[in-house]
Amino acid sequence: MPEVLDPLADLVKRRSDPVVVQTMRSAAAATIAYVVALQLSNETAPLTAPLTALLVVQVTLYATLTTGIRRVNAVVVGVLIAIAFSALMGLSWWSLGLIILASLTAGHFARVSEFVPEVAISAMLVLGVTQVTNTAWDRVLETLIGAVVGLLFNFLLAPPVWVETAGKSIEDLARRMRQLLLHMAEELGSHTPVERAAARLHEARRLDHDIAQVDAALRQAEDSVRLNPRVKEGLLYRVVLRTGLDTLEICTVVLRVLTRTLTDLAKERTDEPLFPPTVAEELHDLFVHMASAVESFAVLVTSPVSASAEEAESRLANELATAHASRDHVARTLLRRVRQHPGHWQLHGALLAEVDRILAELDMEQRSKRLMEELDRSAREKHERFPFLHKAQRWFRRGRSERTPAR
Repeated sequence: MPEVLDPLADLVKRRSDPVVVQTMRSAAAATIAYVVALQLSNETAPLTAPLTALLVVQVTLYATLTTGIRRVNAVVVGVLIAIAFSALMGLSWWSLGLIILASLTAGHFARVSEFVPEVAISAMLVLGVTQVTNTAWDRVLETLIGAVVGLLFNFLLAPPVWVETAGKSIEDLARRMRQLLLHMAEELGSHTPVERAAARLHEARRLDHDIAQVDAALRQAEDSVRLNPRVKEGLLYRVVLRTGLDTLEICTVVLRVLTRTLTDLAKERTDEPLFPPTVAEELHDLFVHMASAVESFAVLVTSPVSASAEEAESRLANELATAHASRDHVARTLLRRVRQHPGHWQLHGALLAEVDRILAELDMEQRSKRLMEELDRSAREKHERFPFLHKAQRWFRRGRSERTPAR
């Protein structure tokens, strides 16, 4: 019995997983599209309808709308090309080559993006049958059925919002950055072979791959809040998460440079610790506070509740203040050592510069400024893209203010 319950429990836990949700939604939409096409199409097996629904239904409503329009355009263009070619020539090896060339070219002009091959596929399937006209319009009808079913499926059953999933990805990235900083802190006062320092450098480089994965999750979250009736402040969600990821991405770049600095220092000090005990202890505290600040920053970015955000903001402010104080202690200690032992002063200066850059990126005033700039930029882009909508909103607000009696 437990062997049966475990898979069920795992399925329940994964019910909000994007892969599980996408699989269930696509299968249901394709089945419904096939049933509807059986009633409306003359084909005995109208598989174009479920195929279209399968491709149209995406994880987010925004992606469904954009994909559905491009998909229908691709099929219609392909059918029209097949009708034109059928009136001029039959099906042969050279006419097939011409229709493929014409379809792919027309697909690029029609701007159907990833569905350019679908233009050629539709044209070949229609051209390959005997009754071109009837089959062509049946294929258009099936495509429209699949697209409409896919669109209605997402309108009636609104897709989930993936903001929480993207937030978890950002927090996981911050935890990996924190772990790397803590590992580096533990090795500052001991003899560090070049191989071990280089391993930390490779670990920092792997964060680039993590950034790409988080960016993909964030793009999905950004699409999920667009045109979604369940989200009232979609722009704010997108801007908060995007600017937060941008900050962490810059920090990963600086962190990689920091590991490179320590690797170069390990090459120079093959028989002694990276830093003497007093300097290593102060640097250890600095790295620990930086690690906590990175994690607190991620919590602040991903906290949806105002109370949690205030707590994360307070924790981040404390960690940054402590980190700045530790940084000043380290700077004074390194300055004294440089005066006594001027060798490798450039590496010490580079280390401090990289620490300063990370702390500056995590600064809350810098974050607030970046948020306002991004919100202003998004508002300007919206006004430039939809000028008539902007004028209509201004007219509506002006009219409502004139109708409101003065108090």
